[in-house]
Amino acid sequence: MRKGVEEKRKELIYKLMIYHVNKSEEQLSKLSLTELAIEYKKIQTDCHPHSDAGSIHWINTKCKVE
Repeated sequence: MRKGVEEKRKELIYKLMIYHVNKSEEQLSKLSLTELAIEYKKIQTDCHPHSDAGSIHWINTKCKVE
């Protein structure tokens, strides 16, 4: 099980480095798996096209069925 946790940590560190997180690989390696997952979730939310900032918002629309 320890090997699986370490592999997941390495994967998240790699993904965070791709997104140019403002932390070095050394700083990221000091974070726990939970902390890395939280950082990655923040990045996903900020960068995802359907997140709050990039989503399409329909205002004052009415659906007419004829």
